[in-house]
Order: sequence, then structure tokens, then C-alpha cells
Amino acid sequence: MKKDGMNYAPKGGVNRVVEEGEFVIAAMALDHGHIYGMCNGLVEAGATLKYVYDPDPAKVRKFIESFPEAQAADSVEQILKDDEIKLVAAAAIPSERGPLGVRVMESGKDYFTDKTPFTTLEQLEAAKETVEKTGKKYMVYYSERLHVESAVYVGNLIKEGAIGRVLQVSNLAPHLLNAPSRPEWFFQKEKYGGILCDIGSHQIEQFLYYSGNTDAEVVRSQVANYTAKEYPELEDFGDCMIVGANGATHYFRVDWLTPAGLGVWGDGRTFILGSEGYIEVRKYIDIARDDEGDQVYLSNNEGTYHYSVKGKVGFPFFGEFILDCINRTENAMTQAHAFKTAELCLIAQKQAVRLE
Repeated sequence: MKKDGMNYAPKGGVNRVVEEGEFVIAAMALDHGHIYGMCNGLVEAGATLKYVYDPDPAKVRKFIESFPEAQAADSVEQILKDDEIKLVAAAAIPSERGPLGVRVMESGKDYFTDKTPFTTLEQLEAAKETVEKTGKKYMVYYSERLHVESAVYVGNLIKEGAIGRVLQVSNLAPHLLNAPSRPEWFFQKEKYGGILCDIGSHQIEQFLYYSGNTDAEVVRSQVANYTAKEYPELEDFGDCMIVGANGATHYFRVDWLTPAGLGVWGDGRTFILGSEGYIEVRKYIDIARDDEGDQVYLSNNEGTYHYSVKGKVGFPFFGEFILDCINRTENAMTQAHAFKTAELCLIAQKQAVRLE
């Protein structure tokens, strides 16, 4: 496999926005491999990675191999008490992400967590209250848009009016299960939250962003365990329909059914219908044609176009986010957007019909 979704960690394509020592961060809770992508982006944008902590010394040693500048901290408290550290990046077990974020913000630091940011609506409400109380940021690594060049490029096309008003977004997001490589918590519903809550959060975030919605309603959602009966709490399939406040609609499908022969961890696709054209994004592979991902297809009133954008767009989120933390702005992503995405995926999961 070219990439493992659990350890997806793109490098490069980030503009440096601060100098050494100007924005100091720490990493902790190394339960999901996305912590590497999160820290790659921040460090490439100029962040200084001072500390790393996890109760598992093996995870810390592995992390320091990739980030030798990081010192192994003795505890969470050592990081939270260090006034030099402005941001904590963490990829905890999903059910622990919300409580950890509250603790980080209460210590006076901004928080950057892997998706999904919460597994219950109660955790979301606690985080909202803490943001309001502390003024700190609870930001989320929705990597399937933020760290995929074709997804960034499409956002620019839409802003430029390439397809007019966005009317409908469809996301197909298959993932490779590779069960032997997964930690125990991955198969425990209370800890991972459910498939719509977890990888569904990526898809809802993209819909809200591309369609320009600040609110939406879950119309129907479904989950199933079709093929992994040996893991009774796992959901290997889910889909959902959503209607945005501006009338745009959304359908997404997520699954753990990528075949071993594909050659990549998932054939992620995004289809965007506009009033004046449409776009297809082939994120990670152009199946049976080109192993290179980041392929964008556009048809509008002016013509039909193909753009191969890998290595040509970059990832502006990380530099924008660092500057947001310094200047207390919201250019990379608004707090409301991050929380609304989380709310909708939690509602979709809670309302989901179980298919047998």
C-alpha cells in the first residue's frame, strides 16, 4: 500500500510563517498516526516542537525518530505548566479527545486534535463552554480536506465561481481495514464513536465548506457490519443524507471495505454539482489509470478540464492556523465550523439505523 490511512502524514507544501522559537508547541497522546501529519504541517509552517508525551515509551521513541528536536516530557502536567508552549497537538483515543481538550484549554493553551474531535454531544458542549470561558481554540485536523492538495484546489475553484452555486456534494470515502494493524480501541464502539462519527466527520466538514453552509440537518443515516463479524462492535459501512441551511444537499458513504489489491488505502472521491458545472476529485488514486492521486476533473460552460495538482497547491491551513493562534483570528477555520461539523457527525451517528 502506498499509504496507510492510520499513518497518513504528508510532507511539504507548507509555507513558513514564523521563525524558530516564535510559536512553541508540544505533542501528546500518540494513539493515532495522524499526529505525524498534524505535526509535519505545523513544524513546516515554522512551529517549534519542544516536547512530546505519551505513557507508552515506545510511541515516544518512534515519534522522536521523526521529530528529533522534541524532548520527551515526563508527564502531561509538565507540558501544561510550561508557559512557553502555546499549542498542544494530540491524537488521543477518540473518546478521550474532548476531555483532554478541555484540560489543555483550561491550562491556557490552544488545542489541535485529530478527527473525530468528540464521541458524545456532552463532550462537545463541555468544549464549547471551555472555549467561551478561556478564549482558547479547539481546532480539528480534518485531514481529508486540509491535507489533500486536490481538495484544497477544488475549494479555490469553487471560490472563483468555476461551477456557480454549489447544489450538491457527494463523498465516497472507502478505507482499508487491515485489522491486524489496528489497536484494541479501534474495535470498541464506546472508544471510537462509530463510523459516521469517526471518518464521517471528514465528509461533513467538506460539505459545509464547499457549499458555504454554517448549519445543516441530518435527514437519514445508516450503519452496518457487513463483513467483520469477528468484531461485533465495529461498523464497516455507513452512509448519510444531509440538507444544508441554504438548500444544498449532501450524501456520503464511508466504509472499511477497500480491497487489498487496490494499491492505496482508499479510493476517495468527491463529486460536486454546481448550477453551472460539476467537479470530480480523485484524491488518492485514479484507479487502473494512474497511481498518482490529486486528480481533478471539471466541466462547466466554458469547457471540460483535467488538472493533476499533486505538488502544485500546498497546504495553507497550517500557516494560517498558527497565525490565527498568534493574532486570535479565524482565517484557517472558524471555531463554529469545527464544532458544527462535530455536532452533525454525532447526530448522524446517534440517529443511524442499524442495517442487518
